[in-house]
Amino acid sequence: MIPVPKYPEGANLLRDKVVVVTAAAGTGIGSAVAKRALEEGARVVISDWHERRLAEKAAELGDVHAIACDVTQEEQIQALFDGAAERYGRIDVLINNAGLGGTKSIVDMTDDEWARVIDVTLNGTFRATRAAVNRFIAQGGGGVIVNNASVIGWRAQAGQAHYAAAKAGVMALTRCAAVDVAGHGIRVNAVAPSLAMHPFLAKVTSEELLTELTAREVSGRAAEPWEVANVMVFLASEYSSYLTGEVVSVSSQHA
Repeated sequence: MIPVPKYPEGANLLRDKVVVVTAAAGTGIGSAVAKRALEEGARVVISDWHERRLAEKAAELGDVHAIACDVTQEEQIQALFDGAAERYGRIDVLINNAGLGGTKSIVDMTDDEWARVIDVTLNGTFRATRAAVNRFIAQGGGGVIVNNASVIGWRAQAGQAHYAAAKAGVMALTRCAAVDVAGHGIRVNAVAPSLAMHPFLAKVTSEELLTELTAREVSGRAAEPWEVANVMVFLASEYSSYLTGEVVSVSSQHA
């Protein structure tokens, strides 16, 4: 097994940037990227639909601004961006992390189960992207969006038809949105993690499936959430100034 590397020190990659992160109240990639953005010198706004967990995460992270937001509700999306801009004067980066999974065979999946995953994971990413690009344009252009997709958008896995369809949609949205807004100096990219281990994933996923998924990684382990967050920070920074419309696989899976 390839060991987990040393946690990196910040290098001011996002110095003075205003970064909005959706679904940041948990223990996974959202909270990890909010923490990394802070360490890279950003001013950070975190959001989540769960107000108690959001307040707890804000207290844990320290110097962040928290705004409750359900990405399935357009008025809450608008309130998130209005609140972020009112607090810091502008918005420079959106990290679209909100997503909803679950395991259910398509044989038994209901319309409601399908629609709920699509609405949070794909439609929520669309709503936030639309709000962000309109804000960026009103500010005079520029700005970056980083979406959280998944390798499952490329690869089949039993019980994941709704989630895979949503994540494949996020990839397509990323590519098309990048073309739509390139003339305004706005970049849109995505990451596609394979397996990032955190307590919530371990709670909702069987040990057998986690063992199987880990066996696909040539590293012999799952990624730490901050390892995925590092790539998101790179995509949000000027170090990726020529990248747009790309989906970057954050994976050590066998070909």
